[in-house]
Amino acid sequence: MTRTGEVRMGAGEGPWWWARWRSAVLDISLAALSAVECAVEGIQFSRDAGLPVPVGMVFGLFTGVTLLLRRRWPIAVVLVSIAITPAQMGFLMGVVGLYTLAASELPRRITAALAGMSFAGMFIVTYVRAHQGLVRGDLSIAGGFIPFLSVTTALGMTAPPVLLGLYIGARRRLMESLRERADSLERELMLLAERAEERAEWARNEERTRIAREMHDVVAHRVSLMVVHAAALQAVARKDPEKAVRNAALVGDMGRQALTELREMLGVLRTAEGAVGRPARSAVPLAAVGAAAAAASRVVVDSSEGPCLAELEELIGQSAAAGMVVNLSVEGEARSYAREVEQTAYRVVQEALTNVHKHAAGAKTHVRLAHRAAEIAMQVENEPPPEPGSAREARLPSGGNGLVGMKERVSALGGVFVSGPTDAGGFRVSAVIPAQAA
Repeated sequence: MTRTGEVRMGAGEGPWWWARWRSAVLDISLAALSAVECAVEGIQFSRDAGLPVPVGMVFGLFTGVTLLLRRRWPIAVVLVSIAITPAQMGFLMGVVGLYTLAASELPRRITAALAGMSFAGMFIVTYVRAHQGLVRGDLSIAGGFIPFLSVTTALGMTAPPVLLGLYIGARRRLMESLRERADSLERELMLLAERAEERAEWARNEERTRIAREMHDVVAHRVSLMVVHAAALQAVARKDPEKAVRNAALVGDMGRQALTELREMLGVLRTAEGAVGRPARSAVPLAAVGAAAAAASRVVVDSSEGPCLAELEELIGQSAAAGMVVNLSVEGEARSYAREVEQTAYRVVQEALTNVHKHAAGAKTHVRLAHRAAEIAMQVENEPPPEPGSAREARLPSGGNGLVGMKERVSALGGVFVSGPTDAGGFRVSAVIPAQAA
């Protein structure tokens, strides 16, 4: 037999098949009342059947206790109540059994069939008993009133418990569906929160990587030039004091420029921290996580003006002042691009020149810039250094992150980056970036 919905919901907290102790106490109480009722009604049954009274009472007692199984086997309880209907016993059992059957998750056709059998049995028994009472003179009613009385009694004993059971069962299933939906929504919210945390962590990692690239570009280029000028200053300090003074002034200018760019970047970082901190204290923590990460990215990107292609000649002039022979060639008509495109193009050339200072000091370098219809291309190629080992003598360290950073910058905009040694012994860096940021 199928258990009722209430039993199915149970988590095994009560004894045996009951979901809760309260349900067990209720069923035991109803079974005790049903047993007493059937035992009392068994007295009249034993007299009508010509049996000893104790036999009828014991029969009624055991029959009434069947109600104890109503939650586990509701069909059996209803069948027992129908079976003892001719003996005019088990009215409480029949009502409670029909209610439990209707409230269970059994197919509705089974409920309808058993309810119809109970109605028919009650109608027949009532009709027969009323007719016998009328014949014996125990009832003083019209004979035509007996069918109405039988139908009314049968309906009163079957319809209310069945309708109430159907209502309670539907309500219970609705509550279960709402509870499952709430659990599902809670799981979805937890999943969304985890995804939001992952997106925030991804955004933070992206920002850290981007800031590291900016710091590397700013510091590495300026400091490399400062080291080159300092080495030149050391070489000519006694031979050419005027050139030494110029080199010292260039070192000072480079240091001031580096400090200025670092100060601007730190100011942007402070602004970004404020943007992240404000949503984190809002009343909507789930939305604040993603909003904070997005705000941080927007603030860092939008608030920093950064370099542009118009400053490329100045960048090359700084390298030329450090003793590097640099040739700049521009193809196509110069035009303005999106800020991130110009920044990336500038940083690629800057980092390539920095690598020449580090690894091929004094090498002749060619910088080519091409403005095309839908993209901008740049190439920085240096010849072999005139004096091998000059970069090591200048003591310029290398972290090995320059080429990686350039490739990440270009790839983030949907461009292509290629680097490698040339056949002549030099090194070439090439990049192509779409005119519109990807």
